[in-house]
Amino acid sequence: MSHKLHEPLPREEVIAAVERKGGHRRVPLVRAKWWGEGWGEGLLDQYADELGRFADGYEDTVTLWIDDALLDPACMGLSFFDPAANVGKAIDANVVISDWNQLDEYLAKLPDPEAPGLFDDLVESAEKAHLDNRYLFFGLWRLFFERPWGLRGMETLMLDYYDHPEQVHRLLDGLCNVYCGLIRRAARDLKPDAFWTSDDLGNQRQLMMRPEHFHEFMYPYYCRVGQVCRDCGMHFWLHSCGNNTEALDDLIDAGVDVFHPVQKHTMDERVIADRFKDRLTFLAGLDVQHTLQEASAEEVRREVRFLIDTFDRPDGGMALAAGNAIVAGTPLTNIEAFLDEAVRYGVEHRSQFA
Repeated sequence: MSHKLHEPLPREEVIAAVERKGGHRRVPLVRAKWWGEGWGEGLLDQYADELGRFADGYEDTVTLWIDDALLDPACMGLSFFDPAANVGKAIDANVVISDWNQLDEYLAKLPDPEAPGLFDDLVESAEKAHLDNRYLFFGLWRLFFERPWGLRGMETLMLDYYDHPEQVHRLLDGLCNVYCGLIRRAARDLKPDAFWTSDDLGNQRQLMMRPEHFHEFMYPYYCRVGQVCRDCGMHFWLHSCGNNTEALDDLIDAGVDVFHPVQKHTMDERVIADRFKDRLTFLAGLDVQHTLQEASAEEVRREVRFLIDTFDRPDGGMALAAGNAIVAGTPLTNIEAFLDEAVRYGVEHRSQFA
């Protein structure tokens, strides 16, 4: 084999894995080098230049992120928003829209996806990814649950589903219009292969909301995003922490192509892989809460093999990632074991299907 195992797979092989067409030489790595650098994870601060040993490879995709400021309430010129009121609060305790009477102004000041120059700083990186034949994401964090909880506060949002359903739908419709417009704009200006987004829908035991509420309030807007992705020829990748088992049927029907991370200790990997194997591709996430932090290097390698054995099939249907941002305190030897075993066993497992 003339190429190095850890060198990026070409775009076509990642597509083959996602679309379950087979023929790719190893399991793709996507967000495997998820170095914790925000929200207090601190991995980059801990290891600084030591992580440079993994700079060459171990990642098969390129992600272009929309500027966070685009949807940051502090940057929208809202007359009613006081950033100081949320200093020190977690996102789910933020309150931006404290009164639904403020919704009209919020919706009116949402960004225009067709604003001139919106993606100018991303075009060069997109062109390089295409020239290098890399699978390309257009990325946007927080969708129809995470963003609203950061606007209303999670506890208030849960009550809104009962007390103010019309207003919730108005908010979600406005956000959906922006998201869909950005996806269309990205398809035209950047020509990505996929849309990456997030919505932490689950806790350690179940969905954060009743399945009926997910279906009523979020599913219709997921369907709209899914349709836009199909229209633009883009795969729809979703990150959602926690136990998402009860939402997977809806998410698949809405058009989600790839789901991440199938969080360990919350979802049963074997049951999920068997139940949804013909309808969903999995970006299986290595557990960063316990396995990567607390296990031995050999136990990390064993877990990598377990995930590949569980999710990878002759036609593909699997990529491998860190389950979330890798946090400070994680042994560097375990990170090395994860990445090394991912490429080595990823090749070995695929070779039996050649």
